Amino acid sequence: MHSSPRIRVLVATALTVAATLVLAPSRADAATVTVQAESYAAQSGTQVEGTADTGGGQNLAYLANGDWLRYDNVDLGAAGTLTVQARVASATGTGSVELRTGSATGPVLATFAIANTGGWQVWTTQTTSVASHPTGAQTVFALLRNTTGGDFVNINWFSFGDGAATGGAGWIPIDQAAWNAQLAQFNALTPKPVPAGTVRVSEFNASCTYSHSHTDDPIIFPGMPGASHMHTFLGNTKTDAYTTTSSLLANAGTSCRPAPDLSAYWIPTLYNGDQAIEPKDVVVYYGSRITDPSVTKPFPQGFRMIAGDAKLQTPTPEGSVNAFYCAGPGGQIGRSADGNWPVCASTAVLMFHLVFQDCWDGKNLDSPTHKAHVAYSYDGTCKGDFPVAIPNLSFLISYPTSGSANGFRLASGMASSMHGDAFFAWDNLAQSQRVKNCIVQKAKCNTDGNF
Repeated sequence: MHSSPRIRVLVATALTVAATLVLAPSRADAATVTVQAESYAAQSGTQVEGTADTGGGQNLAYLANGDWLRYDNVDLGAAGTLTVQARVASATGTGSVELRTGSATGPVLATFAIANTGGWQVWTTQTTSVASHPTGAQTVFALLRNTTGGDFVNINWFSFGDGAATGGAGWIPIDQAAWNAQLAQFNALTPKPVPAGTVRVSEFNASCTYSHSHTDDPIIFPGMPGASHMHTFLGNTKTDAYTTTSSLLANAGTSCRPAPDLSAYWIPTLYNGDQAIEPKDVVVYYGSRITDPSVTKPFPQGFRMIAGDAKLQTPTPEGSVNAFYCAGPGGQIGRSADGNWPVCASTAVLMFHLVFQDCWDGKNLDSPTHKAHVAYSYDGTCKGDFPVAIPNLSFLISYPTSGSANGFRLASGMASSMHGDAFFAWDNLAQSQRVKNCIVQKAKCNTDGNF
């Protein structure tokens, strides 16, 4: 225990979470690996709290001399210059964070001198270059050094990269040439005439069924099979921990229609006791919530994002937003004993509607939080740091179950932890035609992309 723990005002409540390693996408897609500080495999002396840093989430706090952290399977890449970064905050300074490989007494990889940043939630990124280093997956120890006593630093994340990535740790910049070519193809398309009587709503969809289950997450835990809670996968039939854009495009098997959509979609598995309840069907809608849908652009190849929060563990009583509900004859007839789940009539089914962000920064395929490159439209527009309108993705999930007083659980925990991931791998022309014909023209299309 630290001798003089400090009191701080934060924008989020301190949480205690199971330690898991959170990495950026694999080096096949990115030059930087990001390790969230709270994802240690072992530690001594630290605490986890909500962070006010960009992107939200959590940071490690109350770090003092002698505290340490261990991170397993950190990919340091190939030989050559390694760029190492630490995202830190301090109200006192006067200490250092020392990274060593192999063991707590192993070779020093990098050292970051900690200065006063102006507050415990005033964040700065420190960067150093390492000319010679171990390669591939390594165990990395972070050792806290301080001679003045007391807590002296907060840590949000570390990153390890070859310096080729832009935008900072965890950001995957778009391939500008590939995006320009995709946009040129999209802009050159002549939209099909909309027949009379067509419903004027911007919409097309992919109609999906259950594909498979894995304790994998290729966005959060790339290259780390079994690192996640159980996920229910839809779409591409080969999605696993090693999935990349190239692997999705190379596999023609999908549980979704239309066939040109080889994207991977996934959600936490739903359980009734210990029995997994897989969706009856999931309609993946591509629509628009903005005032002028004609400015919408297709998703760039390899784009990925997450909606919802797997760490959110709060009650969802009746009337809660973003909650499970009943659809069909009879609807809801009660609530589970804990109040968090609806009980549906035998003629109805359990449903969830998950809505993703619809504005993009125009620069990155992904971000450290997998949300920081996107935002929800405001006042019918996309502007500011997120000026590009993308299709408004949503999952309409239908489960073949009615529920009971016992309720359910998600692999991620309570009902409030419902979330979804999307890793896009469309045939570019097929997606562009649908965006141009259906969304831009504000016309309702079916799964085949027809009016």
